[in-house]
Amino acid sequence: MKSEKIFKHTSPARVGIGGPVGSGKTALIEKLIPTLEARGIEVAVVTNDLVTKEDAERLKRSGLIDPDRVRAVETGACPHTAIREDPTLNIQAADDLAAEFPSVGIIIIESGGDNLASTFSLDLVDYWLFVIDTAGGDDIPRKKGPGIIRSDLLVINKIDLAPLVGSDLELMEKDANEVRGDRPMVMTNCATGEGIVAIVNQLSRDVLFDA
Repeated sequence: MKSEKIFKHTSPARVGIGGPVGSGKTALIEKLIPTLEARGIEVAVVTNDLVTKEDAERLKRSGLIDPDRVRAVETGACPHTAIREDPTLNIQAADDLAAEFPSVGIIIIESGGDNLASTFSLDLVDYWLFVIDTAGGDDIPRKKGPGIIRSDLLVINKIDLAPLVGSDLELMEKDANEVRGDRPMVMTNCATGEGIVAIVNQLSRDVLFDA
């Protein structure tokens, strides 16, 4: 049976991706694009940066997506402002993409890097992921930031780095599950693609209603 959650934006779905600087948000998007499109789900992306278009340009150069399906928002302030307090610029960018590319099934909105308090306005997105990484320390889930607790899906990235920085993966998983209750969590390694299919499966169930 499909989820009973009602989304304002039914076509396309709008999914936010947030997390601290360096947690691997853009690398995650680079893995999600081909995996989603292999299932027939066309993707568009809106990126947020303080005063640059670096992430958008990276995606445009990647060869993974039509460059015209990538939009850049320069927030001019802390990244959380444009995804939470006043998401107007992001809403407009997403609306423009939806109008220009009616075959797109999902618009990914990437926040600029921010701390554990970063959250998305539900006026902007239907569903949001929060990305942390093992190199930031295995105590991050215990810090219980709003991004960790409230996100629809928590992603613990760079699991390959855990033994190199002394992070305990089992502890991170245990703590994340304890603070999140029944909200899902996925562990990923974007270098190898580990965990990407699990994220796409979760999106399919919760947002795209394809599974």
